[in-house]
This record gives sequence, structure tokens and C-alpha cells, in this order.
Amino acid sequence: MSLVKELRCSYCGAPLSFEPGEILATCRYCGFTVVINTGQAFTFEHSMFLNKYTPTQTEELARKWMSSGFLKPKDLAKKSKVTENTLIYMPFWVVSVKAESTYNGVFERISPPIVKNGKISKNYDWLVLARKAAEFPTKEYDVPLSGKIPYDFSRIDEIAKVLNSEIDEGEAVAIVRQEIEGHHRYLAQQDVDRIIEMKTELEITQIVYLHAPVWLLKYEYAGKNYVLWLDGAAGTVIKGEIPPAKFGII
Repeated sequence: MSLVKELRCSYCGAPLSFEPGEILATCRYCGFTVVINTGQAFTFEHSMFLNKYTPTQTEELARKWMSSGFLKPKDLAKKSKVTENTLIYMPFWVVSVKAESTYNGVFERISPPIVKNGKISKNYDWLVLARKAAEFPTKEYDVPLSGKIPYDFSRIDEIAKVLNSEIDEGEAVAIVRQEIEGHHRYLAQQDVDRIIEMKTELEITQIVYLHAPVWLLKYEYAGKNYVLWLDGAAGTVIKGEIPPAKFGII
């Protein structure tokens, strides 16, 4: 895929900013989204969640997390120093899908072993991070589609960094297929010890391109650095690194 050197919004004519590797760009003046390599309008639904917290509030939420729970040093909240607190609007693909797997395998926990057939039918709103080689903990992030609104760049905080997608909808669907097949194989192995044959069919019902506010906090404790991810829409900690407890735990 060849990238154009300069791209302007096809709706308002303003210059579009994007980084190498990004394949979608959203105009910061009118919110219009285009495909970078063609300049054509993006045809999928583009939604977002609103950030509800300030940097001060997110630091308070982080210290509340530090002072609760298990396996944390008892002075973590008091002696930690927040060194970075950045609001990032992360891009995701949310693929709504009906997935059905049929399998047959051998149940070997009894003697003699028996052959079993089974079916797994589930509906998912499967989340795919639209960035490559990112460290964001996608598996720990729960995104309810009921809370989304149409994308509106004017409602994004001025301090926020907005990232564009580095994968298209076809790549997102391929990732979803691979991950659901792996998940259903795991579920089937709760029923049989050895899978002989398995087939999975997917029916895509909706694809949404979504920007969600995430706070990246970095903090220092006892001379070492740690990372904490916080949901800017819900105010909950997505995942946080915990220093080893030396003098007791909470």
C-alpha cells in the first residue's frame, strides 16, 4: 500500500494529519474520516465514548486503586510519584458476530474412552485494538456498545492524543475469526480431552470503528517505574502493574 504525501479532508478541505502506518485519518476540524491510501470516505459506523475525568481525578482514582486490594505494598499510595498522565483516544474495531462451532473428540477421563460430539453457539461483540505492536491490555478492557455515541471530534479534550487505525476492517475480521476459533477450541476442551475435528462458522452482524478514552499513567515507586491503564469513560482501572510488597501488604 502506497501512502499519499498529503491528504486533505474530502468534506471540508482541511489538511489531515496521520502517522506512518495509519490507514484511517479523522479530520480534527469536521470529524470526517477517510481511508488514507485512497482519500475516499470511510463507510463504516464511527463511534466514540466520552472522557469524564480530569488528570487530577484520574490520579485520585489511581491512588485509590493503590490503597486497596491485595498484594500491594502498604505504602504504595503514599510513596508513589505519578510521572506521566496522558489521555489517549485509542482506536478499536468492534465486530458483532454470531459464532457456531461443531466438534467431535475423545473423552479420555473414563475407561474405555468415548467419542463425543458437541456444539458451541455464542454471540459476541469482539474487540480488536486497531494498532499494531501496542502494549494496551485489550483482553482486560470491557467495552459496552450501549454507551457509544456518534464520533464528534469537538467533544474530545484538547489535551488528548487521538490515534488512528493501522488495520482495516478485513484485517479486524480475520483477527476476530482467529481469536474466536481459539476461544471455542478452549471451550471444547472442557468437554473432550482430544479434539478430532472442529469447524467454526461466523455471521458478522455489525462492524463499528470506535475511539475510546484511556488514561495512561506511569508512576515511580522505590526507584522503579510502573504502568497503569484507566478507563476514561467508566473511571475504572483496566490493568495496573503492582510493585512487589517488601514490608507487608494490604
